[in-house]
Amino acid sequence: MVQSTLGRMLLASAVIFTGWTVAPNVAGASEVQLHQLLFNRAKRQQRREARQPQVRQQAAPRRSTQRSTTARQSASRPVRRISGPQYYTYAAPAITTVTLLSLLPDVTTTGAIGTAETGLPPLPLLEDDRFIQALDFAPDRNLAIEPAIVDAVRGHYAENPAFVWVSGMNPNAAGRAVGGLVNDAAAHGLVADHYVVDLPPRGWSPDDPASRYGDLIAFELQLTAHALRYAMDMKDGAVDPNKLSGYHDFSKDRLTADAALAGLMAAADPAAWLKSLTPRQPDYQRLMDELATLRVSTEDAIVIPEGTFLRPGSVSEALPMVMAAADRKMSAQTRDTHAAVIDAYSGTTLYDGALVDLMRDVQRDLDLVPDGIVGPRTVAELDGESLATKISRVELALERLRWHPESYGARQVVINQPEYRVRYMENGETKLAMRTVVGKRSNQTYFFHDEIEHVVYDPYWGVPQSIIVNEMLPKLRRDPSYLDRNGYVVTSASGRQIASSSINWYQFSGSVPYNVRQRPGPRNALGELKIMFPNSHAIYMHDTPAKNLFARDNRAFSHGCVRLEDPRAMAAAVLGKSTEHVAAQLGGYEQVEKLEETVPVYVAYFTAWPNDEGVVDYHADVYDRDTHLRRALDTVGKARAG
Repeated sequence: MVQSTLGRMLLASAVIFTGWTVAPNVAGASEVQLHQLLFNRAKRQQRREARQPQVRQQAAPRRSTQRSTTARQSASRPVRRISGPQYYTYAAPAITTVTLLSLLPDVTTTGAIGTAETGLPPLPLLEDDRFIQALDFAPDRNLAIEPAIVDAVRGHYAENPAFVWVSGMNPNAAGRAVGGLVNDAAAHGLVADHYVVDLPPRGWSPDDPASRYGDLIAFELQLTAHALRYAMDMKDGAVDPNKLSGYHDFSKDRLTADAALAGLMAAADPAAWLKSLTPRQPDYQRLMDELATLRVSTEDAIVIPEGTFLRPGSVSEALPMVMAAADRKMSAQTRDTHAAVIDAYSGTTLYDGALVDLMRDVQRDLDLVPDGIVGPRTVAELDGESLATKISRVELALERLRWHPESYGARQVVINQPEYRVRYMENGETKLAMRTVVGKRSNQTYFFHDEIEHVVYDPYWGVPQSIIVNEMLPKLRRDPSYLDRNGYVVTSASGRQIASSSINWYQFSGSVPYNVRQRPGPRNALGELKIMFPNSHAIYMHDTPAKNLFARDNRAFSHGCVRLEDPRAMAAAVLGKSTEHVAAQLGGYEQVEKLEETVPVYVAYFTAWPNDEGVVDYHADVYDRDTHLRRALDTVGKARAG
């Protein structure tokens, strides 16, 4: 009885201590039953504690404190965005002003020309003697020119004290040909005053040989100096593109004054040698022809009112101007197809029916979305530019072409960023053309040339650090498993794969020490394939799952690479294979197919450029590069003006 009472007292104490609820029949339970009940309750409590161990209960507050501390640290350490290249303030090459006399060699002259005192005709002299004789009569004139050209000219005549461009008392054939070439520099969009040379007239008075000698020596020296400048500017451009911005990347081996002098003097036909430096691709001549036409044009620009927006069925006072601009831009085929509509148009302001159909075809001519809606992009492409603006854009296009090699080659790919278009060409003829998507203003596509080497099927996408830091790192701070869930592979510098969820992304505020790649598949940013021309900017052409962007007129959406509307066709073209061959390589694992022969690729930027019919079209300055180039050319002009 005492034990039973004691057992119940123990049970009651346990109930009070643990907070258990005891069933009503406990009061009548035996001592053994009470002990069993107490034991079973204790075991269940132990199992609950095993599922929620005390150590985890203690650790939770510490983890919470650590996470909040990390959050506070991240708030004070924002992500340092990786920015793109910058545009520079262009510095023109130095110009020095020298006298013509300072360019001449220091040699002893005879001082006898036979007429100053006697009135007799000049004595017959050998050509070398004639040059030396003329030194005494060099005019007191200045020449503003690049120091490297001064050194080259001075060095040449010190070693070769003889006329190059003069025979007897007149310019020779080579002098007249080279003089005519440099004096025609404006036809190439160059500033005429930077190269102009006055050719001595054929008629001269034998009673004043001193004046004639002065004209000949001045002509000789100026032509040599300006021919060197012409050669250097024609070969590589008057502006060094690498000094414009970090987006420009061209060969650093520009033609030097010494190399230009050597080429000019070694040539059997100096004028022909100078012409060989001119870009020889057909588009250069088309742009020159366009420039010549514009310069004699009296055509006024058709300025469509700002904010013009026409939908089918709308009424607008701007419609007559839209139709007039469309008349200038439409193709011959569109003109023939809609001849009756064009002839019957009387200036109505109602935009519907046949006029909409006509506009759709004009939009097709301009490679715009043929929706019949006249919006900002259509207005920009129709015209709305002054004659002066067109001339300037053609001049800039000619300058940019001079940055490229003189010849594109038999096969080439030309990507024109402002046009959002790429062409595969053979022997100057377009064989394939398609729409592209290029870089956003914040991720501009670079301007350079290279060679296509291979095609990669079912590629991984190696995510650039700029995208990891600028776009992914903020997401990873919120959700460390973001990369794991979206098909990316994270590896260390040694190549060891790591789960993104296991990385403390808060510790990074800039570049991260990991490589991130997206697996091949339908969600891969590169789509089915990429076309590679390996370069330091990681720019290439590729497929994309975002096909809807090709239906837009403004297609500057990428991170810098060039997305292709029909990547299989472009891959087949550069490989010299069929699209069936390309399709057969797809759908498996990542693999590479090399080109049998590399194909030059020109990742270019032309706001004036011939279309597939050879007619020059004008495009919006997507990245404001026209503005920067025009400023640089003006800077060069001011420096050369002295």
